[in-house]
Amino acid sequence: MHMKLGTTLKIKGKVATNAKWMEINLGQSADKLNLHFNLGFPDSVIVCNSKNGGWGEEQRISCSAHWVKVTVSSKNKEPWIDANFEITYEKQQFTVKLPDRYEVTFPNRLGCDPLRYLSTKGNFRVSSVTFD
Repeated sequence: MHMKLGTTLKIKGKVATNAKWMEINLGQSADKLNLHFNLGFPDSVIVCNSKNGGWGEEQRISCSAHWVKVTVSSKNKEPWIDANFEITYEKQQFTVKLPDRYEVTFPNRLGCDPLRYLSTKGNFRVSSVTFD
């Protein structure tokens, strides 16, 4: 991967309706992350952080996004639902858009350019990755 400043990463996939958590990581390597984005579904909490050898200070956000609540609703009969995330990489910050357009920003603490590492974990299946 080679993601330059000003680029928007679009990740399409599906999230399990019984999801506990999912994460998206962007940076130079697994040990040098500009953005660690973790969404905890039962508690509707987003945790963002950076990692450069060790973890930085967490930014915790209570997520009122309707999409998060619907995903884990007991009324939802589908095993997986569509989930499209957009992450815009800027000099000062990252902007993450959730499927219902709810936005979270996180400072670009490490300032590395370009980003060369992308990983996803948890209850999220990726179907495509594109760059704008």
